Amino acid sequence: MSSLYDIVKKPIITEASMAAMDEKKYTFEVDSRAHKLLIKQAVEAVFDVKVASVNTTTVKPKAKRVGRYTGFKPGYKKAIVTLTADSKNIDIFGEDAE
Repeated sequence: MSSLYDIVKKPIITEASMAAMDEKKYTFEVDSRAHKLLIKQAVEAVFDVKVASVNTTTVKPKAKRVGRYTGFKPGYKKAIVTLTADSKNIDIFGEDAE
């Protein structure tokens, strides 16, 4: 974790996370060593928004099987970031780049 840009890896795009964007809640995959204060600072610096709260969870590795071969999907840390009411929305798809 050399800079704040290394904390937030990528947004998590699921049906539930897209529905939560209406309530200004955004879901990101973050560095597994990052704590809530560090995630808050990183999101505020990268996206230029104000963060109200950060909730984190660790997603455990999931067993997968292809034929007779077994393995695991990697585990990761997930952060659900809630923005303040007066904050602008985060454009994670790059649609406003006109």
